[in-house]
Amino acid sequence: MIQKEYTFDASYQPQVRTKTGTTNIMLDVIIALIPAMAVGVWQFGLKALLLIAVSVASCVFFEWGYRKLLKKDNSIGDLSACVTGVLIAMVIPVGAPWWMPIVGAAFSMVIVKQLFGGLGKNFLNPALAARAFLMASWPVIMTTWAVPAALSKVVDGTTMATPLSIMKAGEPLPDYFSYGNMLLGTMPGCIGEVSAIALLIGGAYLLIRKVISWRIPVSFIGTVAVITLLFPRHGGFFDVNWMLQNLLTGGLLLGAIFMATDYSSSPVTLNGQLLYGFGCGALTVLIRYFGGYPEGVSYAILIMNLCAWAIDKGTRSRQFGVSKEDLKAAKKAAKEAKAA
Repeated sequence: MIQKEYTFDASYQPQVRTKTGTTNIMLDVIIALIPAMAVGVWQFGLKALLLIAVSVASCVFFEWGYRKLLKKDNSIGDLSACVTGVLIAMVIPVGAPWWMPIVGAAFSMVIVKQLFGGLGKNFLNPALAARAFLMASWPVIMTTWAVPAALSKVVDGTTMATPLSIMKAGEPLPDYFSYGNMLLGTMPGCIGEVSAIALLIGGAYLLIRKVISWRIPVSFIGTVAVITLLFPRHGGFFDVNWMLQNLLTGGLLLGAIFMATDYSSSPVTLNGQLLYGFGCGALTVLIRYFGGYPEGVSYAILIMNLCAWAIDKGTRSRQFGVSKEDLKAAKKAAKEAKAA
């Protein structure tokens, strides 16, 4: 009698492998940012393109230089430094000097990312941390907004207030800040935040490619929509115009779609992502209403980045087949073993 020999392959998890890797994901994010970059260059000129190029080159250089200095593997091929470089340029005004994205790149790549272990180990979004650092260091430059090309014949000057600044002062928006202009990007602001439709196109691409989940962006934007609809800052109740103005101005869409969804600094549990998005939205409105700056998206996301570990811990599900009694018994046994 011939016996067949069977082998069991107990390979390390995960057993399911796909062609999707870090480089593919980062490339998709760059592609999704192209519409917003194109609108930024269209509205603010070639200076915007220069800042983007300088920012990307600086991020790549600082990541390469740091890892070369410490004799670590070269990681610039995963394109994560390129994504951070684009996002840093997206969240600064076009009037910023050329050295500013270089300083932001050094802070984000070395301090925020590499000192904590590199990609996947940073607990803050590098681009937003760089923006907060630049805002604290050079607040005047970071809050000086150039007039977009389409409004150059309407506004007499080279700089102008953003819609959020006007709303913060309690004044009505001028007629040239129409919903159409907000969608197209004909308004002052950071390079990558002005066009709502360009950001929504990029977000749709990321959702179709399954790079991001809908939970964080929808809960983030939805929370801002509900709070601003029901509780307008000027008083009253149920103000649709106020809600739309808050959704289409500032960095809300850029932050909700491209920043808050960062894998390293956001929760991984499904319920945790909803809670995280809700927290980002609530803090954004709170800072916009009561903070010193008219915008609160970047600080809201950074605060929730610090809470992501606790959210994951509080929303993780039990292992399949493990009851509450089993968990209590395991905790009790662990305490007894530690005491012994």
